[in-house]
This record gives sequence, C-alpha cells and structure tokens, in this order.
Amino acid sequence: MNKAVNDGVWSGSWVAERLGVELLGDPELTNLLGLALRRNPKRAHLLVSNVLGKHVPQSPSIVYGYGFTLGRRVRELLGTEESARSVVLGYAETATGLGHAVADGIAVAPYLHSTRRPVPGVATAGGFEESHSHATSHLLLPENPELLSGEGPLVLVDDEFSTGNTVLNTIRDLHERYPRGRYVVVALVDMRSAADAGRLDEFAAEIGARVDLVAAASGTVRLPAGVLEKGQELVARYEAGGAGAGGSSSAAASGLVAQFPAPLKDDESGGAGTGGQSSAASARLVAQFPAPLKGDESGGAGTGGQSSAASARLVAQFPAPLKDEGVGGAATTEVGPSIETASSPNPPGARGTARPAPTHPHPTHNRITQVGLRWPHHLPDGGRHGFTPAHRIRLEQALPAMAARLAEALPEGAHRVHILGFEELMYAPLRLARELEQIVDAGVTYSTTTRSPVLAVDDPGYAIRSRLTFPAHDTPADGPGDRYAYNIAGADFDAVVAVVDSRADTPELHAPNGLLARLAEHTPHVVLAVVPSYVPERPAMLPDPLRGPAFSSYAPEEVGWLLQDLSDVTLEAPTEEREEAIQSGGAHYAESLPVEYQPSEQYQQLFHTALDEAADRLALAVGAVTELVLAERSPHPVLVSLARAGTPVGVLMRRWAQHRHGLDLPHYAVSIVRGRGIDANALRWLAAHHDPADVVFVDGWTGKGAITRELTEAIREFEESDGITGFDPEIAVLADPGSCVKTYGTREDFLIPSACLNSTVSGLISRTVLRSDLVGPHDFHGAKFYRELAGADVSVDFLDAVAARFPEVTDAVTVLAKELLAADRTPTWEGWAAVERISEEYGIHDVNLVKPGVGETTRVLLRRVPWKILARAGAGADLDHVRLLAEQRGVPVEEVAELPYTCVGLIHPKYTRGATGADGKAVAV
Repeated sequence: MNKAVNDGVWSGSWVAERLGVELLGDPELTNLLGLALRRNPKRAHLLVSNVLGKHVPQSPSIVYGYGFTLGRRVRELLGTEESARSVVLGYAETATGLGHAVADGIAVAPYLHSTRRPVPGVATAGGFEESHSHATSHLLLPENPELLSGEGPLVLVDDEFSTGNTVLNTIRDLHERYPRGRYVVVALVDMRSAADAGRLDEFAAEIGARVDLVAAASGTVRLPAGVLEKGQELVARYEAGGAGAGGSSSAAASGLVAQFPAPLKDDESGGAGTGGQSSAASARLVAQFPAPLKGDESGGAGTGGQSSAASARLVAQFPAPLKDEGVGGAATTEVGPSIETASSPNPPGARGTARPAPTHPHPTHNRITQVGLRWPHHLPDGGRHGFTPAHRIRLEQALPAMAARLAEALPEGAHRVHILGFEELMYAPLRLARELEQIVDAGVTYSTTTRSPVLAVDDPGYAIRSRLTFPAHDTPADGPGDRYAYNIAGADFDAVVAVVDSRADTPELHAPNGLLARLAEHTPHVVLAVVPSYVPERPAMLPDPLRGPAFSSYAPEEVGWLLQDLSDVTLEAPTEEREEAIQSGGAHYAESLPVEYQPSEQYQQLFHTALDEAADRLALAVGAVTELVLAERSPHPVLVSLARAGTPVGVLMRRWAQHRHGLDLPHYAVSIVRGRGIDANALRWLAAHHDPADVVFVDGWTGKGAITRELTEAIREFEESDGITGFDPEIAVLADPGSCVKTYGTREDFLIPSACLNSTVSGLISRTVLRSDLVGPHDFHGAKFYRELAGADVSVDFLDAVAARFPEVTDAVTVLAKELLAADRTPTWEGWAAVERISEEYGIHDVNLVKPGVGETTRVLLRRVPWKILARAGAGADLDHVRLLAEQRGVPVEEVAELPYTCVGLIHPKYTRGATGADGKAVAV
C-alpha cells in the first residue's frame, strides 16, 4: 500500500493543500485515489489510482480483484443470456488490464481494447478521441471484424469516468457503424458532475439505447477557480527546481521503502510461502469486495493465498490455476557480461518470438537476466486484437509453469519483488504477478510503465514519489519520446521483473539509458521477460480462379470459378436422407450434395427437343438483358454469375457482348448459399482485381426472390465487416417471373433447358458446398468437378445452340431492349406474395418448401423429395419434362386455373423417411 495511506496521510493532501482540490463522495475515495500534477494544457491535476496497477505499485491480487469483481457485477446486471452476447471494450493505455479483468469476471464475454499502436495489415474497425488525455487517438483493431458488429450489450471499461466525453465519443462512433440496444459503462470511480451525468442520459435517449453504469465508488472533484493555471505554475516551479523531475530519482525517494512492508510470517498469511502485502489500508480496500464466489461460480476451488488475513475474502474469489504438467524449467546460461538468460527462449520460428537480448555495457554492477516464459503459441498477449474466453482458458493452463520460471529467476532470499508491465501490456504481467504472488515467500507488487508525464514529489501526501525516465523502446508510430516508471526508485525492491512484448524488446530497451539500465540503478536484480507480440495472421493470398479444362468443361476464357476443388471428397447423400436432415435442422443443404441425376434416354431427348424449340427465345432474352446491363450498369461490366444455375447465362451474356459489341468481358462464378450468404472471400478477390462498381451479379431466373434478398443482405453485411463498398446487389437474370428484379430479359415463366439437367449442362460442376471442416475462414466455398460424367456432358452444346441464334435475333433484341429501357420495371414481388398464399392454402406454412417456376420445379424433382406439382391449366410443351420426371417419381401433378407461374413444385412438408405427408398419404420415392 501507499505509505501515505499507511501513515494516515492521504496521498492527495499535498495537491489539495496547495490548489484547493477536493474529493467529494463515497468515503473510500481517498483509499482508492491520490492526487498528482502533470504538464497538460487541459487538466493539471491527475487522479492516481491506488488499485489500478499503473502508477502505484500494488498487490496484483487487489488490482485483479477490483476488475474481476466489477465484471461479476456486470454479469449480475445483464443476466446469463445477455452476458453471453456481450463484448467488453477497454481503453488504452490505462484500462487495458482493468478491462481484461472485467471480461474475466463476466467469464463468457470476448475482450478488445483500444490501442495507440497501429499494426500493419490489420484493418481499423473504428476509432475515437480521448479529449483530456495527452495522447488522444484510439484505434480499434479486432482480428475478427464481427467482434464489434453483434447486437448484444457493449461493456466499456475505463479507470475513471470523469466527464463522460471519452465514452460518448466511443459510443457515437461505434453506434453509427454497429448500432445496438444496450451499453454498460464500467469504471473504478465515477467522478462525473451532475451536469455530466445528465449529458450521458440525454445521449442515451437520443440514440434510443439503454446505458447502465457500474463503478466501485463514486464522487466528484471540486476544482476552485484558476486551478489549471495554478497547477501549471506549480508544475513549472517544481520542475525548474528539479524536485522529482527528470530522469533521475533523488536519495530522498528512499522513503518509498516504507510503502512496501516486509512479507507476512506464515502465521499471519495463513500458510507458508504465500507472501505479499500487509497493512491496515489493505484491509480497508479488501473490505469493499463482496463475499467470495462459490466454487461452481468461479470455475474451481482451492484459490491461492493473499498477502494478509484481511484480503483472504478477496483471493477466495479466484479459482486455483489449472496445472500444466507437461512443461518444465530450464537452466541459466550466460549470454553477456551483464545480461544473463534463465530458462529457454520461445521456440525458434514462432511468430513474435523474443530474440536473445543484445549485450550492452552497463553503468552498474547489478545483475540483469532474461527468463524464457514459453508463452503458448498463437495465444494473444492481450486484447489489442481480441481475447476470447477460450484464450483465457489457455492462459490459465499455462500460468503456473510460467510463474514458476519467473520464481526460478529471482535472487535467493528476495523479500520485495516488483513486476513492471509495459504501457498497454498490462494484463499478461498482471496475471503473471498474481500467479507469482501465490508461490513465492516474498512481497509481490505490480505496476506498469506509461507514456504519461507526471510531476514527482517526494512527500508522503503526494501520489507520485519518484519518476524514472527512459526512451521509448517499441518504435512508436508517433515517433521517439520519453517514457516513465513511477514509484520504483527508492522502493528498495530486491528484484524488478520487467515484462515487455517482443516488439518492445529492442536495442533501446537494452541501451545504457534504457529501461533496464534505469531499473538496475535502483535494484540489485533485474529480470526481463518477453511475451511474443501477437499479430493476426494475414489471410493467405486467395488463389487464382479455377478454369477449364482442369476444372469444368467450359473453355478457360469463358468463366473463372472462384471456388476450391473438392472433387476428391465424398459429399453425396441419398435425396431422402438429405431431405430428412435438412428439414429436421440437423444439416444445412449446402453441407452435402445430392446424388447426380442420370437422365434416361427419353429425358435426354426431351432436353434436346426443348433446346431446339426454345433457342430463339433464349437468345432474345440473353441479348436483351445484356443490353440493359451495358446501358444501365456499366459499359465494361464484370459478369459474376451465381454458381451454378447462373453460370451458363453468364457465359451466354459474355458471348453476346462479344458478338454485338466486340467486348471481351471478364466472367467469374461465385457461390451464394441461402441462409449463409455470398462467399465473402470471393468478394474480396473481386474487389482486389476489379472495381466493385463494375460487378454485375448474374443468375438464371427468379423464383420467389429468396436469393435476391439473400444477396442484398450479404452485401450489406460485407460492407460493414470489410469496409469495401460499391457492389450492387441487383441481380441480372434471364427470366424474372417472380418480378423480383429490374434487370431481366423476360418476365415469362418458360422452360430454360439448362434447368432440366444438373452438372451435365453446367460445365460438370456440382452445387456449391459450405461446410466448416472443408471450408476455412480464408477459403473459397467448394464444389466438385464430375469428370466421370464427360460422356453425358451437353454444357457446350447448350451454349453453342443458343449463341448460333444470335445473328437471327439481333434486330429483335434492339427493339426489345429499347422497350425495356423505356418501361417501368420496378419489382412488384408478385411471386413472393403468391408463394406465401400457396404455402398457407396447402397447409405447408414454410415458404422455403414452395418452389415456383419451371426451373425451380425441375430442381425439386431432381434434388429434393417432392410432394406434388401445381401446373397452370393449359400449360403445353414447357412442362413435358416436368410431367415425365413427376411420373418417374410417382408425384401427382395438379392443374390449377389461377396460377401466376407455369408450374410450382411443393417439397414434402416435415419429411421423414416413412412418414406421411400433409394429405395423409405416404410419399412415393
């Protein structure tokens, strides 16, 4: 504890007496806070927390305990369900460790903290300003962009809530991008004025969200008139006089020793080897914590010891660390005249691996050693890019072994040990310190270095008794500058363990005027521990598109497939098994493939007859929709067909542009999955190679418009997650019988022969596949190339037959295109309304089981378990293939007088093998 508190002198009295500053509010405020002065044009005074672990060395269990307990209060406030949907956001640099401890208290929430360190290759998800700080810009750099886009509560954690400006700026920025209905603000102390409290309430009402506040204590700061000027003058006078300023610490600072009492005897701590802090003030701090959590709430029993009897209730809240039996220690080896290393470094080749410390001559004879922590591979060093509950479990498992290595590196007989973290790196050293506190017979304290310049005055009534100044050693983005460590000089520590990340393990750290040398001036033993800096893996470069003949039977220039080849994976399942799994919720339709339908000779003859009869109509529609695209969308469009039904149409549109205008349009095929969206990696590839504004999505036809809606929503989500804009979700289709789009060749519901077959009319490519064990986060969706069906392939025959009619329909296309361009083509969504009506009329109650139009009906008969077919009365040859398929599968065809489509396929509702349908009849398969 702070000597000023121990002696009954408040560590803010020096400032209060000279400037008239007062703390008003809860009685425990003076235990939690001291006062200091700093050179700052906006606010001269500084509230110095005794329990944050930033400026004032403190027991790590007390530091961690405050954050953890606040997290438990947030969990009680939100409840279990909302807590599981929440995300915790901490503020750099001061509250990174506090926010992390709050997330641990909630237990089920991921954590992210803002940062002032840009990281190349990591996209910024937001930012805001901290108006009163000396360094204002905060960046948000989540590895997973979806971390901030959820709808659950956002928990914002700062050390103090003074004016509310920082929180308002944060919520304002994030709410515009990722609106949500609830925010929880968490702070050690709420020091707002009544007027500032009202501002937050007004802002919450303005954005229509609920904002709760959780704090350990509350009050306000009373500032007399002219306090800023008086404070600035006082700082200037003391700095000019050299009292505590500059890079050195005066001999008078030795009075700090009294702040850190000797370790407790075994009978005082409740057990041997506990060690730690002992003071009446500790008891006052610990008394603020509620009763300990039960074992089933904390995740385990058998907590480690706290350094006083009064603090036992605090420590009981934290479960014992999980053992890590597989990791042992290592011997000490000499690496230089004044720098040694204990234990082995992190394994070679690991990202962020700490390199051996450079050897530098030292101005002191004090020993500096380096200990290899063996930090777990790919475990983030903190929340800069996100830290999940799963990460916390991995850390808990590794902590005992890492703390044991630190203990081995300490000098024999050390009584006072200090763990010094590094700026934003607060959580990892805090957890190491708390673990060490439980296994060594020594008093363990914790604090961190900081960017913030504060005046040091060696007086019991002042919070900052000494200051060490040293150059920045992490190559900061804002350039070189001084950094500080407070209340270390004069504290008579037997050892100081400096914990930095590998980005900060630089020659500047080891220089004669660097942090290690400055520490060595004031303690006989300095230990350096380096945590690998976690940098999110950049997604692997996406591969070039697959092309024929290696993938598909199309010519390589006709289409590039933005897919991965899964031809060697068995994905097919019997139709009935797939239907049962899909309807029961046990599987998604895109996780498997239907067995490829092999058409009979009679059915193949129907296809060729239909193609011969429909070729002119198809050519006319292809030409018309292509002309609309060129006139309205882009003079040099990039055709992107939705695999696989859209791909033959995309190829034909490309051929028309070449035939009529001499254009060589790029064409790609991508995957879109109902309920899962479009392949985001394919969009990223397209954005990297083309202007998104030129991309035109192409499909064969519309049914009820489900894919149209799916694409619109997917593009919106992609813009939010990636920040890439310009893609137009409006689909261009050959036929739009459902009136779902405005870019089409026709709105008639007629037979498009490519709908009659599966892969053998689509380049021998399967439906697309999206399954988590096959498609990773940086992969394209998958598909198979059925090379074995080459003998039955009619893909190119279909294209050639339609393209051969282009010269004959050129004049008609010109007329039709002019008519369409002049017409009102606003979608009416008639198809969707009709499907809803049919769904209810036939007792299905699920629009996904109603497939309108000739193309969709054909798909039902080829891939699903059909219940019945509705056919418009008088429909002719367009339905010959449908009637044949229905006869082969024993499915009734019911003629309907008033039907907006030529036909509608009804999938068997609530299908299970052997079950009966909605009409009480068994299904024939």
